[in-house]
Amino acid sequence: MEYWKVDWLHEFQSEPIRFYSEVGEDGYEVRKVQHYRDGRRLKADTLHESSDIGLSEIPVGSITDVASQPEFSAFLISREEFEMEWQDASWPAS
Repeated sequence: MEYWKVDWLHEFQSEPIRFYSEVGEDGYEVRKVQHYRDGRRLKADTLHESSDIGLSEIPVGSITDVASQPEFSAFLISREEFEMEWQDASWPAS
């Protein structure tokens, strides 16, 4: 597993500004947390998705590829940091 922290640099008010992802060996997201400008923190896994948050339907690629895009700032983080974010986030409304 890899654990990612990705800041999305944009001005869209309703879109998330930060993602935390748990990425499996196959390159697919297993769990994800999204932070929004209004303070919301939503989480998703294979059983909990909504129109506001869901796991990527395709492999996410490498962290290096994501970090090379100008609209993203991406870093590998520890499992512990991911778990802290996961515990603080809420499930999406059904």
